[in-house]
Amino acid sequence: MAKAPRATAPTSTPTGAEPPIPNRERPAEPQPYKASKDELLQFYKEMLLIRRFEEKAGQLYGLGFIGGFCHLYIGQEAVAVGLQSALDGDKDSVITGYRDHGHMLAYGIDPKVIMAELTGRAAGISKGKGGSMHMFSTEHKFYGGHGIVGAQVSLGAGLAFKHKYSGDGGVCMAYFGDGAANQGQVYEAFNMAELWKLPVIFVIENNQYAMGTSVNRASSEDQLYRRGESFRIPGIQVDGMDVLACRGAAETALAWVRAGKGPVILEMKTYRYRGHSMSDPAKYRSRDEVQAVRDKSDPIEHVKKLLEAEGVKEDALKTVEQEIRKIVNEAADFAEQTPEPDAGELYTDVLVETY
Repeated sequence: MAKAPRATAPTSTPTGAEPPIPNRERPAEPQPYKASKDELLQFYKEMLLIRRFEEKAGQLYGLGFIGGFCHLYIGQEAVAVGLQSALDGDKDSVITGYRDHGHMLAYGIDPKVIMAELTGRAAGISKGKGGSMHMFSTEHKFYGGHGIVGAQVSLGAGLAFKHKYSGDGGVCMAYFGDGAANQGQVYEAFNMAELWKLPVIFVIENNQYAMGTSVNRASSEDQLYRRGESFRIPGIQVDGMDVLACRGAAETALAWVRAGKGPVILEMKTYRYRGHSMSDPAKYRSRDEVQAVRDKSDPIEHVKKLLEAEGVKEDALKTVEQEIRKIVNEAADFAEQTPEPDAGELYTDVLVETY
């Protein structure tokens, strides 16, 4: 008896389905930024300002001048400085979560008004009503400071939609952490951003521990730059402890987005030296681990060595340190001495318009 013919795989794609795209276009591999000596010195100053500012904020929190929650950026300075140095401050927007002081400083906002906001003073950038977690400045195109984990991602997609709709040429840089990377609204935002080819760079600041759980224990896919693959959003993993690697990645991502190719994800592998917030004793990791990262990968010490190789003397770097400490101390003095808001401020800025 003759055998039945062997079934063969269909030679055409099922109706309505797209054929697989094995070689989908993606951005070029970023290269470390080739900084001049002056640019290196500027990166050093900006990262040192963030470090010393955050150390002072920690002191003021301990003394009771800062209330509520306070999340410090110590250790992550290269990310904000490297990425935001590539942005156009006149048209590009930035939005982040509640670890926001460093991003504001990296965008050139006056340390005095940031510190005054931390202490809840009327001279603060949000009139003392935002505090550590919710400050913003529409003038500087910095849109917060958001306390709801992951909320800033969908808002960032909205900012990018505004850039595209108005044709202003701007790009939104939306930061979030490894903990927020597991939130549902993040993926809704990814889907819309790619469908509409929005000009947005999604920056995952992977500092390894979210609120206190290792990313390896909390995420089934812990290579977070891959999180956009099912939405056809390309991802790039970056050394977030190297300011030149950060700047190089920013330029690659910006070239992709400004060319109208839609969003891109940058996973910045970084590390926070302090706890999640000032109330976190960080018992989920050892002091030896933290010290090992400081010794091997500190972003400020890395640039300091590059400057020394460029012939910048120790005395010059000590002068920079003194200048930065003076700026930070003046900001702290201003924040302690300026008055608190009047009670009537409770009723202002509640609505955009008067009804």
